[in-house]
Amino acid sequence: MVRDAGTSVTGRARAAVAWLQAPPDTLRRGPFRPGAFGSALRSTRLTSQLGVALGIAFAICFLTGVTSHLIQHPPGWFWWPSRPVSLYRVTQGLHVATGLAMIPLLGAKLWSVYPRLFSWPPVPGPARAIELLGIVALVGGGLFQVVSGVLNINRWYAPMPFFFTAAHYWVAWLTIGGLLAHIGVQLPVVREALRRTPPETPAPAPAKSANDGLVADRPDAGGSDAGGSDAGGPDAGGPDAGGPDAGGPDGPVATRRRLLGAVGAAAGVITVATVGQTVAPLSGISLLAPRRPDTGPQGLPVNKSAAGARVRRAALDPGYRLRISGPRPVALSLADLAALPQHTATLPITCVEGWSASATWSGVRLRDLAKMAGVDPEHAVAEVESLEAAGRYRTSSVAAPHLRDPLTLIALRLDGSDLHLDHGYPARLIAPNRPGVMQTKWLSRITLRSMS
Repeated sequence: MVRDAGTSVTGRARAAVAWLQAPPDTLRRGPFRPGAFGSALRSTRLTSQLGVALGIAFAICFLTGVTSHLIQHPPGWFWWPSRPVSLYRVTQGLHVATGLAMIPLLGAKLWSVYPRLFSWPPVPGPARAIELLGIVALVGGGLFQVVSGVLNINRWYAPMPFFFTAAHYWVAWLTIGGLLAHIGVQLPVVREALRRTPPETPAPAPAKSANDGLVADRPDAGGSDAGGSDAGGPDAGGPDAGGPDAGGPDGPVATRRRLLGAVGAAAGVITVATVGQTVAPLSGISLLAPRRPDTGPQGLPVNKSAAGARVRRAALDPGYRLRISGPRPVALSLADLAALPQHTATLPITCVEGWSASATWSGVRLRDLAKMAGVDPEHAVAEVESLEAAGRYRTSSVAAPHLRDPLTLIALRLDGSDLHLDHGYPARLIAPNRPGVMQTKWLSRITLRSMS
C-alpha cells in the first residue's frame, strides 16, 4: 500500500508538471491563446533600447528630485551653495522636463514587454517570483511617480489623498531600488541585445518543437521569448529581425527604428511644449506648459495668494513690525526697513512644480539685519517665519551660505514697485539658488543663531 501511495503522489506530480507545460484548452483563451501577441515589432533589442533611455531618464529624475528634497529638508551633513544663483532653477527644471518626457518612453516600454505577463506557466519558480515582484515595484513605482508628478505640476491634488512631497520622495526610492534590481537581472540580456546588429540576410525559420503552438514557446505570443529584455532570451522574435524581410526598407527592423524615432519625437514635442515655463525664450511655443512665467501680479506667477494664506489683514495692518531675534533684538516697521540701505538683485523664483521666472528685487540685506541684531553673518543661520498662522511652509531655514550672501534680501520692492500683496507685502525673503516654497512671504519674524 505504501508503494501504491508513493506511485499515486508521483503520478499527480507528473500530471501537475504536464498541466503547467501544456495548459488545457479552457485556459488558452484571450491573452493566453497561441498567437495572441503577433506583432513583429517587439524584440529584445527594441526593449533594451527603450530600457536604456528610460533608465537614464529615471536616474536624472531621481538625482534631481532627491536634491530638491534635501534642500527643503536638509539633514546635518547636507550642504547647498548660494551660487550659482540659478543652479536650482536648472536642476528642478530638468527634473520636471525629464519626468514629462518619460511619458512616451514609459508607454512604449510597457507595450514592448507586457506580453510577458501572459506567459505560461505564470510563475515557473521562486526565482521568477522574486523577479516579478521587483518588476511590479518598478512598474508600479514608475507609473505612480509620473502620474502624481503630472498632477502636482498642474496643482490638481484632489485625486491624491496624501501629502504629495513625502509620497513622491519615498516612492522614488522604491522605484530606483526596483530599477537597480531589474538591471542586475537583465544586464547580460541587454548587453547581448545591444551588441548584435540587425541581419542583412533572411533569418532561417525556427525548427518546430514538440511544444510548438504553446504560448510559452511562441516568440510572438508573449512567452519566455516575447518582449525583449524583460521577457526572455536574446533571440525573441529572431535575432532582432522577426521575419524574413528584416533587412528590407519596410521590414520589422526598419519599422522598429521608425517606432523608436516616433517615441523620441513624442518626447521632444512634450519637452518643447512644456519647458517654456522655465526657459523663457521657449515660452511662446510651450502650449502645454501648466504655468506661464510672465502671468500673474507684477508679471510673476503666484501659487498662494494672501487671501488663500489668510494674512491679508495682518499684512495691511499699519502697526506691522518685523521682529528680529538676536543678542540685540529689534522690531522694524515698514518705514524703518525702507530707511535702511537698499540693495537690488536680479534673482529667479523657482517653483518645485517646474516653472521659474527672473525678476529684480530690492530691499535690505539679511546679513545687514544680522549685524544690527548683534550676530556675525559669516557664522550664523536664521529661521524666518510668515504671518501665516499655519501651513507646512510658514517657516524656512536660511543656511550660512545664503545668510552671508549679499544677494539674500528681505525684499520690499519688485521690478521697481512695492511688493504686491500676493507676492509677500510688506516684506518677503528672496535668496539665490533656493526653491520658491522656501522664499517665505509675509515675514513676521527672523530668528538668528550664531554657529560659533
